[in-house]
Amino acid sequence: MKDMITDILIVEDNREIAELLRDFLTAENYTVSVAESGEKALQLYEKYGARLVVLDIMLPGIDGFAVCSKIRENDNTPIIILSAKNDKSDKLNGLVLGADDYMEKPYDIDILLAKINGIFKRRYHSDSIEFGELRLDKINRISYKNGLPIQMTAKEFDLLLYMLENRNKTLSKELLFKKIWGSDSFSEPQTLTVHIKWLREKIENDPKKPVHIITVWGKGYRFEE
Repeated sequence: MKDMITDILIVEDNREIAELLRDFLTAENYTVSVAESGEKALQLYEKYGARLVVLDIMLPGIDGFAVCSKIRENDNTPIIILSAKNDKSDKLNGLVLGADDYMEKPYDIDILLAKINGIFKRRYHSDSIEFGELRLDKINRISYKNGLPIQMTAKEFDLLLYMLENRNKTLSKELLFKKIWGSDSFSEPQTLTVHIKWLREKIENDPKKPVHIITVWGKGYRFEE
């Protein structure tokens, strides 16, 4: 898992706009990173992650649509597109590629801040996540099944939480290992398989016939509802 995940990644090649937006967001107590190109954005995202991406479309090199598509290959991180491209086809393209919102430039900063604050409140400030008989208390880092606490290691909790937050989506083994153990971890990738086995034993009614933590052969795992 990344040591320090950035709250918001701004992808904007206009330095004045980027710095102004960064100042507004910093004043709202968000940690902010800025990338002036699509390539730099993907590098920063790969290294530090982000809880939300504010993305321009017209960028040098890789454009914003390609950045959006690349992020959506593995993550469901919220993405807000801010662009001077106001054609209906551009808006549809951004939304089809997985953006959560598309705002035209010039935009009202108060409306943008309200949307960002709303996303963080709904997505990250909830104290727990529930699914069926499972509940994960994110503050105290305790998991429950049918109201009874389940003994879990820190990595088991992180793995289950990430899969629940991305349920019904196939997650590659490489992605899961990188997210939970980090790309610089000394752990062996095989440890992911072991942790999946342990989780199944703790949350599945029949671990040998799992109905939630599903193996997608040749790809990875998926948490199914």
